[in-house]
Amino acid sequence: MPVSSLYASLTDYLVSKGRKPGYVIGLDSATVALKGIAQYLHGKELRSGGIAPELAAAFAGIGNRLPDKLVETLSTWSGWLDASDPWVVDGVQAETASRWVVNLYPKRRYPGAMIGSSNGAAVHLCAALGMPWLPQTLLTCLRHSVDKDDPEQELTWARDPARRLLRNNPDLKVYQMHDPNQDRLKVGRVTYFRLKRTRLGEQYKQFLKATLEPGATLFLLECEYQWLATQADERHSFQFGGKGKLTPVEYFQPTPELAKFLHRRGSKHSRWQPPVASGWLPESEWGFDADLRQDVEAFARENGFQVRRICFNDPQDLSSVVADLYRWWYQQRGLPSNRLFVESFVYLQPWWALRLGLVPYWKVFNDRTSLELLNRYLDSRSSYDDIYLTLFSNGLESLGIASIAEWRTVLNQAARQGRFLGVDERKYPRDGASFVRHYTELKKLPDRFPMPAPLTLEQLDQFLAETSDSSVQWISSSGVRLAG
Repeated sequence: MPVSSLYASLTDYLVSKGRKPGYVIGLDSATVALKGIAQYLHGKELRSGGIAPELAAAFAGIGNRLPDKLVETLSTWSGWLDASDPWVVDGVQAETASRWVVNLYPKRRYPGAMIGSSNGAAVHLCAALGMPWLPQTLLTCLRHSVDKDDPEQELTWARDPARRLLRNNPDLKVYQMHDPNQDRLKVGRVTYFRLKRTRLGEQYKQFLKATLEPGATLFLLECEYQWLATQADERHSFQFGGKGKLTPVEYFQPTPELAKFLHRRGSKHSRWQPPVASGWLPESEWGFDADLRQDVEAFARENGFQVRRICFNDPQDLSSVVADLYRWWYQQRGLPSNRLFVESFVYLQPWWALRLGLVPYWKVFNDRTSLELLNRYLDSRSSYDDIYLTLFSNGLESLGIASIAEWRTVLNQAARQGRFLGVDERKYPRDGASFVRHYTELKKLPDRFPMPAPLTLEQLDQFLAETSDSSVQWISSSGVRLAG
C-alpha cells in the first residue's frame, strides 16, 4: 500500500477518535472560529493556553523578553513545525476533514446552520442563534523553502502539489496565498493552500439532515471580498498578498515605501514581481466561492429547508451588524449594553462575551484598514462607556500596520474607561504573549450575567426590520431582500 494511502487511513482513524487531521492548520481563522462556536454550543469557553493558562501566560511573558530577532526566528520555525511535508497532499481527503468538523459539534437539534465564509463576527452570530457553522475554507500548509520575495518561484513549485491534491478531491479548489508582508515570517518556509469546498459533500449533508429541525434555515455566509489573482490551473489560483491596509493593486506596484521595507528586512529585492493576474477572484482567506451556493440550494430544496444569504463586501462589514444585534439583544433582556469588546483576528471568545455582557466587535487584523472600519463604527453609534481592545501580533512591523498610538485613539473614545486586554504595548507587534493574555485578562473583568437562551429567528427578523445598517444584505431563498 502506498505511503499516502496509509497516511489517509491513519488520519481517518484518528479523526474517528476526535483528533484533527494533521494537514489542517490549528491556529487559523477558520479552525479557531470553528472551535469557538463548537465550544460555545457545548456550553464551554474557548481556552487559550491549554490546561494552565495562567502558567502559559507567565511563560509567554518570558518569551516577550527575548531579542526581537530571536522571536522572529522562533515564529518562522513554529510555522514550519505546524506545516506538513509536501507528500501529504496525496493523502488529503476532503470528507475526512469534514468529518472532523461535524464531530466537533454536539449532536442535537438546531433551528438552522451557517455555511460558508470564515468570519469572526459570524462566530458571535452563531452563538446568539445557537447554530453550528460549517466552513467552506480550511488551511493546509506545506513545508517548502523559497525566496519569500520571489512569488514566481513560489507558484512554480506549488503547481505539482496542488495538482496532486486536487486529483483526489473533486469537491475542492486550491486558493494559494503568498503574502511576504503580513505573513513574512512564515512564507519563506511554508506554502499556504486554502482549500475551498465547491459542494457540501456527504459528511456535511449527513450532519445537517441528522441535526436540523424540520423546515430549518441554512444561512449562507457570502463574503464577496475579492483579490487580484492568477489562475494557475482550472481549480488552482495564486493570490499574491493578503487583506490589510495594502490593496491588491498596491502589492503589484513598486513604491519607495516597499523598497525601504524590503531593504530593512534584508531582502535582495527592491520590489515584488508577482505572476500576471488573471482577474478578480474570491479572496483566499475570507472570500466565498459561489460554486457552493448552487449545491446548498439544491440540498435545501430536497430536504425542505429554507435558505438565507448573508452577503457583505469587506469581512469586517458583518462586525457592525453583529455588535448592533448584541446591543439590541441586551436591551431586550434588560441588561447594560454599554461595554464594547473589540476582538482581533483569531482572538475570539464567544462564551465570555455573553457571560460578561460585552458587545462583541471583531476586526480582521491589526492594520489601518481594520482600525478605520472600527472608527467608522464608533463614529456612527452612540458612545460606549467601556471599550476593551485586543491586538493580534503578527511578529513584525508590516506595511500598513497600525501603531499602538493609533490604537489608543480607539480607547480614548470610551466615555468611562478604555483599556487594552493582554497587550504588552512595548512589544507589540512582537507580543506573542497576547495570544494567552487576552483570555486571562478578559476573565478578570467585572460582572457576570446568566447565559441566555438563543435568539429566535423571529427575534432576528425583528432586529433586521429595525436596523438601518446597509453594509450587509440579508436575502431570502426567494430572492427577497430582508434587510440591507
